[in-house]
Amino acid sequence: MDLARVDLNLLLAFEALYAARGVGRAAETLGLRQPAMSAALSRLRRLFGDELFVRAGGEMRPTPKATRLAPGIAAALGQLRATLGPEAAFEPATAERAFALAVTDYAAAVLGPPLVAAVRAEAPGVDLRILAYDKDDVGDLIARGVVDLAVGVFADPADAAVVTPLFEERFTGVAPRGHPALAAALDAATFAGFDHALYTVRRDATGAVDMALAELGLRRRVALTAPYLLALPPLIESGGLVAALPERAAARICGPGLATFPLPLRLAPWRLQMLWSPFARTDRGAAWLRATVVRVAAKRSTGLRARREGLHDEKVGGQPIVEDDLG
Repeated sequence: MDLARVDLNLLLAFEALYAARGVGRAAETLGLRQPAMSAALSRLRRLFGDELFVRAGGEMRPTPKATRLAPGIAAALGQLRATLGPEAAFEPATAERAFALAVTDYAAAVLGPPLVAAVRAEAPGVDLRILAYDKDDVGDLIARGVVDLAVGVFADPADAAVVTPLFEERFTGVAPRGHPALAAALDAATFAGFDHALYTVRRDATGAVDMALAELGLRRRVALTAPYLLALPPLIESGGLVAALPERAAARICGPGLATFPLPLRLAPWRLQMLWSPFARTDRGAAWLRATVVRVAAKRSTGLRARREGLHDEKVGGQPIVEDDLG
């Protein structure tokens, strides 16, 4: 059947006739006069080549073809009503929905635990799908609705995405306890002379620390590179290495055998961001999720400021390990 011939009003008339089993009652349902409903029934019969509803026992009973058409027409009209109708309210306590989040391992380590805890407490029926991603693909994932949001460090965010800043992050030094790097007076040359570890997903051995050292005419030896954030702390400890990690990372994933120290370098901080589609502005569920991420991120910043008041070398580290290479 050519859909161009189908009048939406005729499908509404069919729905009303099927439910009311009478022309008069169907007309009342749609707020029409009975002659208009009778005319609609005549058009339906011509459109589908069938009587559709026949009088029997004081009512209009559906023919086998009408019975076969009814579920599909009801589903189509239901979908249209859901799509075109007012945005449904989102009640976290009773909602049942799944959200997809594209996050780096850094964001998963730092924001993941408190975010999961908040979602489980406020919306026990909500499921989270945490996905890895390639930065080159994140704009497309958001545009196609594959993910509800993405969290990471985006030097050049996709033009089609809305950017929400979450918090500022900076590097801290990490070394095994007892390592010379933890001495009170550490200069850049001494720091460069240690063997280093580097977290990188780019299969290279150069990060922000190398660029800062180069400005001072210094170089370091990167004795170990690893693409696995959570594996880096035990590798640093067992190898007697030093590394530059985000502050929030060390606090989350570094064990008691490691300690942090101030880096003797000028390294610019960077900002963790959340990207999402502008078409999700009216999605109340997605808005609740974004607000929850922002709230959790704000608490992480407050906690970090409190930790900075203590002695730096007595802390277990920063937080998520996105080493001096930002991936």
